[in-house]
Amino acid sequence: MSDQIPFYIQEDIIKRLPVKPLIQFRSVSKAWKSLIDSSEFIAAHSALHTHPQHLLVKYEDLVETEDKYVSFIDDESLLQQRFVPFVPLSVKSLKESIIVSSDHGLLCLYGFHWGPGNSHRNLNYSSTVLWNPSVRKSIVVDMPYMLCSGEETRVGFGVCPITNDPKIVEITELCFWVDKESEINKPWKVVIDRFIYWRAFHKSTTHTRNLIMSFDISDENFRVVDLPDSLAEHSQTELSVCKLRESLAMLQYSTDIGKHVCVVWMMENGVQRSFTKLFSISAPHGSMTILGFRKSGQPIIEVKDDLSELSDLAVYEPNSEVEMNDLEICGRSNLFSVNSYMETLLLLV
Repeated sequence: MSDQIPFYIQEDIIKRLPVKPLIQFRSVSKAWKSLIDSSEFIAAHSALHTHPQHLLVKYEDLVETEDKYVSFIDDESLLQQRFVPFVPLSVKSLKESIIVSSDHGLLCLYGFHWGPGNSHRNLNYSSTVLWNPSVRKSIVVDMPYMLCSGEETRVGFGVCPITNDPKIVEITELCFWVDKESEINKPWKVVIDRFIYWRAFHKSTTHTRNLIMSFDISDENFRVVDLPDSLAEHSQTELSVCKLRESLAMLQYSTDIGKHVCVVWMMENGVQRSFTKLFSISAPHGSMTILGFRKSGQPIIEVKDDLSELSDLAVYEPNSEVEMNDLEICGRSNLFSVNSYMETLLLLV
């Protein structure tokens, strides 16, 4: 780029570029490398909403019985643009892992790093891995693991929108049978804006009521989101939280005339107890689980064959009510996960 162009204009131009060319441009000059590596530039680049969104699918390979990852660009060419991302050793070596959530281009995985020879795991410590597939970087955080009678450690994750600092939150989950009048955490979590949400329930001596807990990453305060009676009084095992078009949504599962059905509810403008029913989905055969949503709002569904214990991944079109586009990925039931992420430079340096 010509030296006649003021540097601040150069900066404004290149911060709109995708991650891959930015990494290459760090070799152009010391000035550009210093700029791209700066926390101010990384924050400004991450704040833009023009970068491509990806869908990362994690599943267990049927032959090799190990975790596999496939990434799709979430646009109209979804079925044609797929690639296998570079998976760092810190992620590959993580056993019994789950993807906790994704935020600001970072994926948070939680599991265990096993001992020598992969013959046993350290029961005293668990591992959290923060992974940015766009820059091929990851960091590992070892954490004490608590497993007491009726209690287990769970992890929440999000990036502070003010400082761009990743934050890991330890949450103690109490089993349903624990005889305590308390808000009890469940492991399904989602990050929206600056909040980590997860479904919980309040157990009293007379009844149990569903609710949603939130943790504000910015001020580190916990809050309660009340649900309408139709959801608050529903069976605890048939509800989960999710993110839909940057809004909080609830998935309500049930069985209707022998068919598995999921109703999708979305919160209206952040107003508590105000959830609108968007649509419902019936499994064409077997059972199904909504794993996430595309940027367009289409749900991504794991369709399970209850006889073979295998699953296929598909995209459902709510407007047609019947159309499902197969993503041509087959794996073991209940071992799929889908997370969306944007291209960012976090963890670059």
